[in-house]
Amino acid sequence: MKANDVQPGGDHYKNKQIQPWDYIAANNIGFFEGSVISYLTRWKEKGGIEDLKKAQHFIQKLIEIEEGKNEHT
Repeated sequence: MKANDVQPGGDHYKNKQIQPWDYIAANNIGFFEGSVISYLTRWKEKGGIEDLKKAQHFIQKLIEIEEGKNEHT
């Protein structure tokens, strides 16, 4: 059995044509961006507005990290 055949906690990704982690891995996307993709992919089927807020939180952290890099150059 492959990891894509099982989804603990629901089936909010299994009905997608491309599972988020396959897209994230294929495109070498980082943790923060990947988390945003996952939350945006599932928000309607699982967490609703709370998942949108989680995605927003990860975006805010990514912005802080990127702005911090600019401060050190």
